[in-house]
Amino acid sequence: MMETMTQTADRLLNRISVSTCSFTTAAGAIRTLKENGFRELGLSDVDWQVKPGGSYFINVNDSTVYAFFIGSRFDSGQAAEPGQMLRLAASHTDHPCLYVKSKPEMKSHGYGKLNVEVYGGPILNTWLDRPLSVAGRVVIKSGRVFEPDVRIVDLKKPLFTIPNLAIHLNKEVNKGVELNRQTDLAPIACLGGDEIGDSFFRKMIAARLQVEETELLDYELYLYNCDAGDLLGMREEMISAPRLDNITSVEACLQGICHVGRETGISGILLFDNEEIGSRTRQGADSILLSEVLEKLYVSLGVPSGAARTAMRNGFALSLDVAHGFHPNKPEKADPTNENPLGKGVVIKRSGAQNYVTDSRAIASLIMLMDHAGIPYQKFASRSDATQGGTLGAIASKYVPMRIVDMGVPVLAMHSSRELMAAADQMALEQAVRKFFSEE
Repeated sequence: MMETMTQTADRLLNRISVSTCSFTTAAGAIRTLKENGFRELGLSDVDWQVKPGGSYFINVNDSTVYAFFIGSRFDSGQAAEPGQMLRLAASHTDHPCLYVKSKPEMKSHGYGKLNVEVYGGPILNTWLDRPLSVAGRVVIKSGRVFEPDVRIVDLKKPLFTIPNLAIHLNKEVNKGVELNRQTDLAPIACLGGDEIGDSFFRKMIAARLQVEETELLDYELYLYNCDAGDLLGMREEMISAPRLDNITSVEACLQGICHVGRETGISGILLFDNEEIGSRTRQGADSILLSEVLEKLYVSLGVPSGAARTAMRNGFALSLDVAHGFHPNKPEKADPTNENPLGKGVVIKRSGAQNYVTDSRAIASLIMLMDHAGIPYQKFASRSDATQGGTLGAIASKYVPMRIVDMGVPVLAMHSSRELMAAADQMALEQAVRKFFSEE
C-alpha cells in the first residue's frame, strides 16, 4: 500500500533526526541497508564474492556509502548491452555546519567557549540562538598502531549556543551585520570557565565514550542544529527542518535501492561525503574510487575489464540534490520563465555552462519514465545574471562518463540551519527513484 504524504514526511524527519553529520548519516544508511538484507563488502578485500540476486554495500571511510543490487537475471556476457543497463542514484551525506577545531577550549570571563571553523557555505546568522549539539568520529588509542579504535558519536542533546548581541548594544543590527567567523561564531559551552579545567570539551567526549581522556587521540566533530523538524502550514503540507539539503536525497536513494523492481543489470546508490566543500577527498565524488569500485564489481561478476568500462559508460545516473525554490517575497531572484514553486514536483536542473550535466537525451528518458508513472516534475534554470552552483553529477562524470540527470526537491532558505520544502515533493522524488530502479 502506498503511504500517505504525512507518513512520507514523518519518515524523512526520522531520517533527519539521526543524520546529524556525514558520519552519523552514513551509519544510519548502513543500518537501513543491513535491515534490508544488504551484505558488506570490504573496500580492501582482494576478491568480492558477489552473485546475481545479491545486495551489497561498501563503507568508505565511515562517511560515504555505496550500495548495489545485482539483478537476478544479470548476464555477465551481455553486461554492456542496453538491457543490462547500470543505473545509479547519488546524493551527499554532509551539510553546512561548524567544525570543531583541535584543542577547541577557550575561557573568557567565566564562560567556557569552543573554537570552531565554518564548514561549507552556511547562512551564518541562522546559527545564532540555536540549540547546538555535536556529532562525528572519534579515534581512540588501541594496541595496534595502524588500526586505532574508531567510534561514531552523537551527543543527541542541546549543549551549546551562539547568542546574538542584544539590539540595545547594536542598534544597526536590523540593517544587516557581517559576522566574523573567528570571533562571532564561538559557541558558549558552559559557565564557570575558571573552574572547569583547560580540556573541558575533550573531557566531555571521553566521558561519553567511557574512556580516559589520554586515550582520545583525535576527532572529526561537527556542531549541528538539534532542533526537531516539523510539519507546518494550514494543511501540514510543508516540512521545516535542518539538513533538508541533502537528507531528502539520501532518503530517496535508500528508498529506491531497498525497493528495486528490475531483475536485470546493476542498480546502485552513492552517498558521498564532502560535497559542501568541493568533493576533493577520497570519500568525495571527485575521486577515482567510484570507477575502481564499479570495475571491480563487474569483474567479480565475471565481466572482462574492457566490457566493464563499456557498461559503465552506457549507464544512467541520477544526481540528487536540492534545488532553489521560487521565493514569494523575492520573485525577482527567479528565472522569468522557469519558476519552481514548492509543491509542484521534482526539479530537473539544466545549465548551458554544464554546472548541471543534464542533457536533452537524458531528460527525455527521465520525462518518459515520470510521465508514465504520473510523477510531477518541473524544470530549473538560473537567471542569466546569477551565479550557479554545482552538483555531484558534474564532478563524478569526469570519472564515469555516463548519462546523468541532475534533479531534486525545491527548497527555500537553502543552507540555512533550518530549511523549508513541500512534503509532496519528497513523495515525488522517492517515487521517481523507485521507478528509475524498477523500469526494465
